[in-house]
Amino acid sequence: MDEKYWFCVTHHAVEQATICRSIDRLGPYDTYAEASLALEKVAQRNEQWDNDPNWNDED
Repeated sequence: MDEKYWFCVTHHAVEQATICRSIDRLGPYDTYAEASLALEKVAQRNEQWDNDPNWNDED
């Protein structure tokens, strides 16, 4: 059975089952370690997108 993991943004915890509402979860991730780094991944992606000249509306 393929176990998946989610990161709950409400509780700041990794979950192995869909305990919290889907709107409050990031994932699924294949491993606990990947899920535990979810907020870091979000921050990295936001930084990349904020600095992408193809999506920058500022002059």
